[in-house]
Amino acid sequence: MSAAGGSGRPRVRTGYGVVEGRTGPGGTASFRGIPYAAPPVGPLRFAAPVPPAAWEGVRDAGAFGPTAPKVPYPPKFAALLPDPEIPGDDCLNLNVWTPDPSPAARLPVMVWLHGGALTRGSSAVPVYDGSAFARDGVVLVSVNYRLGVLGYGLFPDAPANRGLLDQIAALTWVRDNIEAFGGDPARVTLFGESAGAISVGALLGAPRAAGLFARAALQSGAPEALAREKVRAMVRRMASLLKVDATAEAFAATALPDLLAAQGAVLRRSSPLAGGPAFGLVTDPDTLPDDPLEAAAATDVPLLMGWTTEEYRLWLAPTGALPVMDRLGPLTLALARARSGKDRAAVRALRAARPGAGPAELAGQLLTDRLLRDPLRRLAGAPRPAPSFLYEFGWPSGVPGLGACHALELGFVFDTLDVPEAGWRAGGAPPLAGPPGLPGAGVRSPVPAPRGGGPGAAHGPPMVFGGPSARSVAAVATPPVLP
Repeated sequence: MSAAGGSGRPRVRTGYGVVEGRTGPGGTASFRGIPYAAPPVGPLRFAAPVPPAAWEGVRDAGAFGPTAPKVPYPPKFAALLPDPEIPGDDCLNLNVWTPDPSPAARLPVMVWLHGGALTRGSSAVPVYDGSAFARDGVVLVSVNYRLGVLGYGLFPDAPANRGLLDQIAALTWVRDNIEAFGGDPARVTLFGESAGAISVGALLGAPRAAGLFARAALQSGAPEALAREKVRAMVRRMASLLKVDATAEAFAATALPDLLAAQGAVLRRSSPLAGGPAFGLVTDPDTLPDDPLEAAAATDVPLLMGWTTEEYRLWLAPTGALPVMDRLGPLTLALARARSGKDRAAVRALRAARPGAGPAELAGQLLTDRLLRDPLRRLAGAPRPAPSFLYEFGWPSGVPGLGACHALELGFVFDTLDVPEAGWRAGGAPPLAGPPGLPGAGVRSPVPAPRGGGPGAAHGPPMVFGGPSARSVAAVATPPVLP
């Protein structure tokens, strides 16, 4: 049931109580910080999510709720990846933007899972503002979920993949409540970027998520599960620093600031890009019984998947690693071949396709193949009962060294290129229409493109948006400076 509140304050009744949002541009409405699960504190810190308590009266939903506990990005990345921190225990919350908060609207729904290596990020990042989706007739939901050791630490006495269970709880909330906000629970598209896309890939194969979404999009992330020992190693390293047992019981008895300090220390020593220990999803009989890539290939969910042309530049350029990799020359390529599993013939083919590319670029592309392009192509080419489509985002940033890097497309997807944080990463003001072939509202469409064998189809080349010739930017006052 929807009801009018005060001026500019629409109200919607959820299964747990009434929330009061805010009216936005063009008569759209937003509702922020709505709890979909109880605060994960005390005995719930390492437990599966449980439903939130109902409330009496009207709950204000005019501001983002608390973000999941996390450690900040290293300074060299923080300038490019703003990550707000909002204190509070009630971090399992979500936000809704809608064109029409009434049950009769029956509008398509898109649910967003943020990136951040499963250790950082939140739905409060300004680039993820959902107003453009509501403007274009789509109900947009964005979700917070537990991160790092709280969401993905592997313990013998706690359920695995707790962050994934949080996401399933959020999708269950959407199924049960989104109609009151004008959405159609039968037309839910799940999408995410980077770690959010990895999560989408896992949810495709998670039995508990079956039937909770009808379509999915994976931006710069492929379905994967880490070796259990790699994830367990992160917990053991933290336990060693904290001088406690590597159990959920011992970690739950540890003060949260001490947990985060230990997590920050082990993250600084880990190198997941090089295949070292990391926090991540694992196969698990209860939550993720099968390899996520194989499970995703067997689903009947239509998929849109893709990458940026130079993903690796966000991973390597801010640290100054690219010039060092070029100086190391053959050693760089030998290490990249070993990590990517590519043979010398693959390196020769890459050189031919990218004349003039140095060792750093070649190694970065081999790494991108290993992490993204190869598994997504395998998924797209699998004999699935539903269509798959591939894209590549090629518009280059104006920040020297970034190129068409990881996460650059987000300002285009959300139509938030006027947000300062998006401008910092883009290095200027892109054309309002976006790269050629990237229709503004079409990016936010939950309906797959027509099936066919041309660019973008599963067995053809990816549909490419933008490229070096598409760039047209103005200078920004304080762009980030890379090493």
